[in-house]
Amino acid sequence: MGVSTLELEERKTGKDLYSYQKGAINKIFKAFEESPEDYHLLYQLPTGGGKTVIFSEIVRQYLKHHDKKVLVMTHRIELCKQTSKMLTEFSVVNKVVDSKADLSDQGEYSCFVAMVETLNNRLNDDKLDISDIGLVIIDEAHYNSFTKLFKFFSKSFILGVTATPLSSSIELPMTDNYNELIVGESIESLIQNGFLARAEMYSYNVGLTSLIVGANGDYTVKSSEDLYTADDMLSKLLYAYEERSKGKKTLIFNNGINTSLHVYETFRRAGYNIAHLDNTNTKKERAMILKWFKNTPDAILTSVSILTTGFDEPTVESIILNRATKSLTLYYQMIGRGSRVLKNKNTFTVVDLGNNFHRFGPWGDNLDWQRIFKSPNYYLDSLLSDEELESNFKYEMPEELRAEFSNSEEVYLDIQQTYVDCIRQGKSSKAVLEQSIKQHATICIENSEDVYDAIMLAKKLGDDIDFRINRYTKCISKSTFNFVEWLKGDYRKKLNAYIRLNFDVLFERIHGYAPEE
Repeated sequence: MGVSTLELEERKTGKDLYSYQKGAINKIFKAFEESPEDYHLLYQLPTGGGKTVIFSEIVRQYLKHHDKKVLVMTHRIELCKQTSKMLTEFSVVNKVVDSKADLSDQGEYSCFVAMVETLNNRLNDDKLDISDIGLVIIDEAHYNSFTKLFKFFSKSFILGVTATPLSSSIELPMTDNYNELIVGESIESLIQNGFLARAEMYSYNVGLTSLIVGANGDYTVKSSEDLYTADDMLSKLLYAYEERSKGKKTLIFNNGINTSLHVYETFRRAGYNIAHLDNTNTKKERAMILKWFKNTPDAILTSVSILTTGFDEPTVESIILNRATKSLTLYYQMIGRGSRVLKNKNTFTVVDLGNNFHRFGPWGDNLDWQRIFKSPNYYLDSLLSDEELESNFKYEMPEELRAEFSNSEEVYLDIQQTYVDCIRQGKSSKAVLEQSIKQHATICIENSEDVYDAIMLAKKLGDDIDFRINRYTKCISKSTFNFVEWLKGDYRKKLNAYIRLNFDVLFERIHGYAPEE
C-alpha cells in the first residue's frame, strides 16, 4: 500500500483504539505493503472484538495516504447501515449503494458501502465506476455470496474480516479465495482483559438422531421443527429457562419460524414476558420489538436467524440455543450476542439444547484457526456425529427431581452396559428393559410411603425413561419412530403394574418393615 508500518495518529472522532486493535491494523498494513496489488488477506477477530472499528480506521488511513477509493461490502442491510455510521464516526465520508441510491454524484465520494446483491446488480448493469477502487473490505467474509464479485476487483487489495474463518459451504473453502489469514486476539484474551464477558455454559442432552442434514450441510428446518415443536422439547426448554435463566434478559435462537411461535406461546402461557421476531416482521414492528427488548429487564426474545449478525444489545444476560447446528460460525455468532460487557456485567449464561457444546467444544475454546483455514475438511471430518455424541451421554436427573429420590444412593442405570451383560449371559434383549423397570420401581418405592406415592414418582421419570428407551433401541438396532413411541408407552404401563404388584414385598425388603395399611 506504500505506507511504512503504520503509526496510528490521534484523531478527534472520540473513537479510541485499544492496543490489540492498533496491533492488528499494523499487521494488516504490513501484509499489504509486502504483497502484490491483487492480494487477498483474511483477518479473524471474535464477535465483540471491534472488527468494524478496525477496518474503519484502516479505511481512514488508506484514504489519507492513497489517491484510490475504498469499497466496503456487507451481506445484510443492517450491517450496511451500521458500517456507514461507524465510518462517519471515523470522519470518513461515505455513500451507501442500495437499491434506491442515486449514483449520479458518485464521483464526489472516495468510500462506498454496499450490500453484496445490490452491488452485483449495479456492477452487472455498469452503473457504478469501480476503476479507481484500490481497497475492498468484506465484512462477515465467511459467506460465499461475496466470491462472485471478486472478478470485478482483479487489481484491488481485498481484506476479508470474520470471527470464524470457515466457509459457509464445504465446497468453497476460504483458502481458495484468500492468500493468507491473520489471527487476531483470542476470546480468552479478550475476556481476561475485560473486553468480553465470560460464558457460563449449561448443556441439556437432546436426542438428535431424527434430524436430517440438508444440502447446505446443516440440519433442515423441517426436521428441526418436527423435533423442537414437540411437547417434551418445549417442556424441556421451559424447564431449562426456569433453572438457569429465569429473570434474566434472554435471547432464544430457533431453527424455524413455527418453532419460535410455539416457544412464544409456551412462555406466554407460563406468564413470562416474551416477544417473537422473524424476517417477516416489518421494519416498524422490528424496531418496536427491539426497543421493548432493550428497555425490559426480564424480557425474553425468541427469534429465527435474524439476530445472529448485525444485532448488538449489551444488556443480554442469557442465550438459549433451542436448536442444533453443524455450523461452527453460527454457533459462535449466536453465543456472541451475549458477550458484550457492561459496568455490572462480566458473565452471561448460555443454555444449549442442541448438543452444540459437545459438538464444537466450549465457546472461547482455543481453536487453531490457521489449521481450520488451511484444512477445513480435516476439521469438519473430526467432528463427532450425533450418534457418537449421544453414545457418550449419561442421563443426569435434575437437582430438584433428584431431591425427591434422596433415599436412593444411585438412580442411574447404564443401559448399554446392561445390554452387553445380558447378551454375554445368553439372555434376551428384553431382559434389559425388565432390569430397568425393576430398578425404576425400586427407587420409587425407596422414596415413598405407599403405592400411590410410588406411582406419582414414577410419572416424574419421563425423561429418564425416554433416554433409556432411546439407548436401548440403538443397542438392538431397531429405532423406527412408531416402535420407539410404542416402547415408551409400554414401559410406563409395565412400570406402574410392577409397582402395584410388588410394592409390599419391595417396601418390606427395603425398609425392614411392612407398609402401613
